Amino acid sequence: ELVLKVRIQNPNLRENDFIEVELDRQELTYKELLRVSCCELGINPEHVQKIRKLPNTILRKDKDVARLQDFQELELVLTACDRSFLFRAPAIPEQAGYNKKASELTY
Repeated sequence: ELVLKVRIQNPNLRENDFIEVELDRQELTYKELLRVSCCELGINPEHVQKIRKLPNTILRKDKDVARLQDFQELELVLTACDRSFLFRAPAIPEQAGYNKKASELTY
C-alpha cells in the first residue's frame, strides 16, 4: 500500500488537518486516488477541481500518481461554489414563534 496525507484545501480554516489514505500499489491511477480521497473526506468527486501535491504541483494523470511516495501531502481543491458550501456555518432557520429578545434574556 501507498500511504498519502490528504486534506481539502481551505485557507480559511484554523485547523485543516490531513488524513492518511491508503492506495493499492497495483491501482495507482488518478481516478483511484480521486475516488479513495473523496470517499475518506466525504465529498463528491464532481466537486474536485484539481489535486495538488504540496507545495505547488498539480497532479494530472496516472504517471503523476505513480511517482508519489509514502506520506506525501496532497490537497483537493474544490470548485469555488462548492468550497463555500462545505465550510459555511449552518444558518439558524427563522421559525414561527421565535422570539429574539427572549433568547437574549439571562437568568
